[in-house]
Amino acid sequence: MNAARLMQHFERISEVPDAVPRLRRFILDLAVRGKLVEQDPKDEPAAELLERIRAEKARLVKEGKIRSARALEVSKEDSERFQIPVTWTWCRLSEVGAIVGGGTPPSADADNFTNGGSGTAWLTPADLGKHTGLYVSHGARDLTPQGLRSSSATLMPKGSVLFTSRAPIGYTAIAANEVSTNQGFKSVVPFIPECNLYIAVYFRAFGKWIDGKASGTTFREVSGKIVANLPFPLPPLAEQHRIIAKVDELMTLCDRLEAAQAGRENRRDRLAAASLHRLNNGADVESFREHARFHLRHLPRLTTRPEHIQQLRQTILNLAARGQLVPQDPNDETASVLLNRIEKRKAELLGEAKIKKTKACRKFDLNEVPHSVPKLWTWAMLGEITDVGTGSTPSRTQPSFWDDGSIPWISSGSTSQSLITIGDEFVTEKAVTAHRLRLYQPGTLLVALYGQGKTRGQVATLGIESTINQACAAVCPLQGFEPMHSYLKLLLQKNYDEVRALSAGGAQPNLNVQKIKEVLVPLPPVTEQHRIVAKVDELMGLCDRLKTQLTAAQTESRGLLETTLADALAENGETLQEVLQT
Repeated sequence: MNAARLMQHFERISEVPDAVPRLRRFILDLAVRGKLVEQDPKDEPAAELLERIRAEKARLVKEGKIRSARALEVSKEDSERFQIPVTWTWCRLSEVGAIVGGGTPPSADADNFTNGGSGTAWLTPADLGKHTGLYVSHGARDLTPQGLRSSSATLMPKGSVLFTSRAPIGYTAIAANEVSTNQGFKSVVPFIPECNLYIAVYFRAFGKWIDGKASGTTFREVSGKIVANLPFPLPPLAEQHRIIAKVDELMTLCDRLEAAQAGRENRRDRLAAASLHRLNNGADVESFREHARFHLRHLPRLTTRPEHIQQLRQTILNLAARGQLVPQDPNDETASVLLNRIEKRKAELLGEAKIKKTKACRKFDLNEVPHSVPKLWTWAMLGEITDVGTGSTPSRTQPSFWDDGSIPWISSGSTSQSLITIGDEFVTEKAVTAHRLRLYQPGTLLVALYGQGKTRGQVATLGIESTINQACAAVCPLQGFEPMHSYLKLLLQKNYDEVRALSAGGAQPNLNVQKIKEVLVPLPPVTEQHRIVAKVDELMGLCDRLKTQLTAAQTESRGLLETTLADALAENGETLQEVLQT
């Protein structure tokens, strides 16, 4: 492993999200392939070591310290997974150590257990999941003498290699003292104790591959038979010691690289957060402009991860809603005049029965508004300036409502799209009449009231005439004020988290139409709305380009990472692709 070259390129390589974990896996791969340290012809060959191991196993069996294992049904599959040095040999894992399972005493009897560190050490996979070191002494609970007797748990000696075989598969540790485990382990007690550290490296290197051999669907497990039959590349004992020393050295290097990467990203995150905070909280026009110039000047440094770009998008929407994205024009019609025109038009439409009278929005005062707005703006509730409705689901037991239907029907799931151009399903005219379904026009905004995951609060534009289900709120700009659609959409996108927070309920929190109607809207003059929307579109396009550049930079960095790692194999006549495939 060429550490100097790695350090030379690491600043660029580290832009790959999983650079250090990838490097750790590569080090382990090299270790068990005989490519991490040089072979020494003076070493005792692994074939002779294996004979010594077999002799030690036979002695332990004869003395009754271990039971004689059943003969394995050895398959040729994976018997030699890759080429190893001539001084090494392939064998099966059960040839170098006894494979030991575990057990759990009846959990209803509290006398079977005691606090960790006060009885016989007993480990579960959950204990290793919380453990960061290689050596482990106790779990959260120990077994009492009664608990050990009343379970199938086996007491294993210090130095045993613990490997979780389910829930999840792949945690590895070495016993710092005598231990037992539950049935979620297939551990190895080496016949020659000095082999334990290399066996641990083997498990860490091939944990993912071993996981692929598990059976089951909802509850996957690797059996003792599979673990016993695993092909094991055995090096000479002296080389095992050199491998362990080199792995420790390189893992320490990885720790330093990881710390440096985390420190750099932390500083960058704090700089980006501080810059965006200043943008969002500019005290006056001049300071805002200064902060904006700083952010734009350092944009490449401040947007190095997808979440940085998402934060920038949110800041753009925040500035738009505060009147800080475009300049105000004193010649614009004020928002108060606009609001009066909207109220008058709404009264006309109600009088003409073109919209239905619904529950009025509550009164609010300026103490409720979340921030100040320019003097030409005003505050209003969404339901005051639009017509808000919902829909329903026609009876599924009536085929005449659904069969051969041609009228698009939209559910809340479709609000994940920016523009909805096709129905989820189609209903008939009979369904529309029977359920008094309203047909909403293109340009209507659909807000999800409830649904799975983060569905609620999503907003989409309706691109077709359609009806909707009861899980959507339809926000319809009034006739004559349709151009407000774009500004209202970006405002609802900006308020996504705030709108979601209005939902109530337990396992399935819900919004309702009235809560959507009472969303507070910072209302600019119409002409400024147009300028805001145009500027947001322009800046969102910039964000799209930044995202594309970021993806390209990460792809280039990943290529450099793979090239650097491949160089470590070049002298051995093996390609990185061959390593990855095996």
